[in-house]
Amino acid sequence: MRLKPIPFLAPSLKQRRKQQGPWRTIARGSAILNSPWLNKGTAFTERERSTLGLTGLLPPQTSSLDIQVKRAYIQYDRLADVLSKNVYLSALHDRNEVLFYKLFSEHLREMIPVVNDLTVGQAIVQYPHEFRRPRGLYLSIQHMESIQAAFDNIGAASDEIDLILATDAEGILGIGDAGVGGIEVAIGKLAIYTAAAGIDPARVIPVMLDTGTNKQGLLEDPMYVGNRHPRVRGERYDAFIKEYVETATRKFPNAVLLWEDFTTLNGKRILDQYREKIRMFNDDIQGTGAITLAAAISAVRVAGVPLGKQRIVICGAGDGAIGVARQLYVAMMREGSTSGDALDRFWCLDQKGLITGERPDATSELPSSFFRPSAESKGWRRSLDAEGNPVGVGLAEVVHRVRPTMLIGASSEVDAFGEEIIREMAQYAERPIVFILSTPASRCEANATDLIAWTEGRGLIATRAFSPPVTYKGLTHVIAHITNTLLYPGLALGTIVSKASRISDGMIAAAANAVSSLVSVRQPGASLLPQMDDLRTVSLTVAVGVAEAAENEAISCTPMGDIVEMVQDAMWQPEYRPIEAI
Repeated sequence: MRLKPIPFLAPSLKQRRKQQGPWRTIARGSAILNSPWLNKGTAFTERERSTLGLTGLLPPQTSSLDIQVKRAYIQYDRLADVLSKNVYLSALHDRNEVLFYKLFSEHLREMIPVVNDLTVGQAIVQYPHEFRRPRGLYLSIQHMESIQAAFDNIGAASDEIDLILATDAEGILGIGDAGVGGIEVAIGKLAIYTAAAGIDPARVIPVMLDTGTNKQGLLEDPMYVGNRHPRVRGERYDAFIKEYVETATRKFPNAVLLWEDFTTLNGKRILDQYREKIRMFNDDIQGTGAITLAAAISAVRVAGVPLGKQRIVICGAGDGAIGVARQLYVAMMREGSTSGDALDRFWCLDQKGLITGERPDATSELPSSFFRPSAESKGWRRSLDAEGNPVGVGLAEVVHRVRPTMLIGASSEVDAFGEEIIREMAQYAERPIVFILSTPASRCEANATDLIAWTEGRGLIATRAFSPPVTYKGLTHVIAHITNTLLYPGLALGTIVSKASRISDGMIAAAANAVSSLVSVRQPGASLLPQMDDLRTVSLTVAVGVAEAAENEAISCTPMGDIVEMVQDAMWQPEYRPIEAI
């Protein structure tokens, strides 16, 4: 199902009906101030202060939530570095949930990198030494028999949890193996689901799947609080994952299981094993593929060449590259291509060159269906190793032979897309499409300024690392920011609202189409993707498209009425609720 690509017909956010009643609690005094759910700080009313035993425990002036947000932002903005900002936001999260989410939702573009991206990596490194209030579940491979008890200790009924995000923290971007500190990834990512799409924070669970760590510094650190042994592999690891999946789905049958920062091999294996059986989503693989598909949908609208007629070269064979190849392939078939015709449009390279059927060392993660036939490149020029021996077919030769119309970088090989390669591509493609998925900017195959210049302003460019606009010969090109945040919050919300039995390829495609529908590509130099300034509206649009797709595929498990209204009513708002003493 494809949404109409008309940018200004997105469902508008309306004032949500008041559906939440008061909190009722037996807690009094400091116990309330120490509860992040109950604490309102200076926003407690005079009546609440009197009945809840707060008289004299707070300054006399009552503040509104808006004033508290302004005060919190001033405190945040005074901090000198991003790690200090991350610590401040974490402390606020621990102290006052509503204030944290209100602040975060009003400054998403600025704060998402602080809460989730590389900054969280710095916080993870410090985790054993900065351990504060624990959040979520810590499940140990040494105590698989305790997984059920851990979920029981959450104290939630079977229909009270919507999202469970798990990580084993072995494949965290920029860090690799982070051990038990990887729980910070799960916490930060779930905060984005709430701030961007209104997923109720009381209905989510971050989970650390502790299988050990191979980082020697952690194993030797006396402060380390995780399992102090090398990572467990093989059958025992798979049994641990199986026990987690079965327990989580049995305890919370309506929950979506999210997977984050696994290695490519483990992540793909888990996805292949469970994606048709349960509602689950791997953002590293499926999310990267889907948001790249969204950019591609916009780009082919500009280029005037259907996706199934593009010649696509992908450099890299990790999570992101695999997800991109699969999503583009599925999209081609949804548009009418046969499987064989779609696969014939891809040329994939890893660090050793073009991946072909004759290579015994070809990456095991990339599906063999994407390997090129050996005969095709038999006469192609090989690159030489340090000793002068011929090895794989390199990118320059592939571009020369294939004449790609779409070039995707996911290799983190700095400057791999050089001027000669891009200019040759631009000779044969009227509107060359170049996506740079590597991050940070210091590890990118090329930068947007050079790509625009080398394609003489004809390039359709998107980058994962944020790129400022580029002006070339008087025209300003807004560079699309390929960030999964535009897609995964709305995808989760649409799945929750529809109660889809699984997250299908059609639902993911609907999410990509919804994102693409929010940009007007008719304007010269326009971005291929929407900006993040109004992420809640983007998430709403995506959620509606996803829920519609679930209904059309008959995998929705709840009656669907006015889908826009259902989605809006499902979006939690960061607002203080009255608190009554019992």
